[in-house]
Amino acid sequence: MRTSLFLLLLVLICSCGTGKIVTKDDGPEPTPVAVTTTQDTVIVQLPDSVRVVTAKEEKIDPVITKDTVVSNPPRVEIFNHVAWNLLLQKYVTKDGVVNYEGFRLDKGLLRDYIASLGAHMPDESWSQEDKLAYWMNAYNAMTVDLIVRNLPLQSIKEIDKPWDQRLWKLGAKWYNLDEIEHKILRKMGDARIHFGINCASFSCPPLLNKAFSAQQVDAQLDQLARDFINDPRRNMISEDRVRLSKIFSWFSKDFKTNGTVIEYISKYSEKTINPNARKSFMEYDWSLNN
Repeated sequence: MRTSLFLLLLVLICSCGTGKIVTKDDGPEPTPVAVTTTQDTVIVQLPDSVRVVTAKEEKIDPVITKDTVVSNPPRVEIFNHVAWNLLLQKYVTKDGVVNYEGFRLDKGLLRDYIASLGAHMPDESWSQEDKLAYWMNAYNAMTVDLIVRNLPLQSIKEIDKPWDQRLWKLGAKWYNLDEIEHKILRKMGDARIHFGINCASFSCPPLLNKAFSAQQVDAQLDQLARDFINDPRRNMISEDRVRLSKIFSWFSKDFKTNGTVIEYISKYSEKTINPNARKSFMEYDWSLNN
């Protein structure tokens, strides 16, 4: 399969047909700088873009290069999370149901992506949005990898100290999930990160089936906040009484920087909530989100 995909790739790169990149001077095709293959997909990293070739469709997805004429050019991403995005699209539904067996079959690409994170660590030149996208994608990819390493299982809590295991090397340091969440993401001062990172459990906010990007991260987190807060399986809201996810109890400090937890929830709730509404917390379901 991979041999046929690579041959397909070479044909597409050299072709002047459908898959050709159209530039202003219609010059020669760019030379790939990296090629990554999965079971039925080839990711081609070009100097100014990324191509994704699938055996099923035998085509190249639309790309944007530096020479493409656009009226409002998109924000330049410091780190391209295309490999993680591809995996999420393949193995996570729109409702956040995760196919961990699929991830297991593509664990090589998953770990290559994590390795690429380690080779390009954020620094002071990165924007807040780039850092948010990087660390939330890292947390979610590592959580999936943790589950894949321990299959079969019914809950992340079957794993011994799951959030303490230092299994992933980024730069010169080995990281665990606990450090990324509490020492990095929470210190960035945006409580919405709790709706973006996923603990591989049903009661956790569903895993987004798209990678976070610097260009979209603010809108993505806003949408995740609305979806989670208004999901009756995870929060039950009425005008005078709310039964909330324990996330709002465990991390209440993060949600109270500019008011009360009720005031925070009210920003996203589709229902009006009395500021003095009775508040309680739902039991947390740690069963695997598959």
